[in-house]
Amino acid sequence: MPTAYDVPSDLLIKKITEELKKEAEIKPPEWAIYAKTGVYKESSPVQDDWWYIRAASMLRKIYFYGPIGVSRLRTAYGGRNRRGVKPEHFARGSGAVIRKILQQLEKAKYIQKKSGHGSKGRVIVGRVLTPKGHSFVDKLSADLKREIPALEKY
Repeated sequence: MPTAYDVPSDLLIKKITEELKKEAEIKPPEWAIYAKTGVYKESSPVQDDWWYIRAASMLRKIYFYGPIGVSRLRTAYGGRNRRGVKPEHFARGSGAVIRKILQQLEKAKYIQKKSGHGSKGRVIVGRVLTPKGHSFVDKLSADLKREIPALEKY
């Protein structure tokens, strides 16, 4: 059975986005139309469904890199902060957006918190996919893998 490793990421994120729009637990809060996705951004996203796209992207990242926490996700969704004439620096992404999406994905039972001990005795706390979330991504990957030969004809 094909997994998320076997399909292109952009097509998988689009497919997950369409399915997440059908979920009652995942919806943008009222403040999302005004929110920026990071301090380094000049304005809020122009896409109407950016909340679902970010949720789909985070679900895919947790699939590949879980357990992963808010700090690593903020770094993954960060970018360069242009500071006028001064040299640019890296700035992390918005933690509020990431935390709210993680809470919604937990409420939909796609991810769960996990803690354990890593190397050198450090405690690792992060999110991992639940069996429901794993089968959700795998099912969409398999559907997409079947559609890809039909897409290549055009």
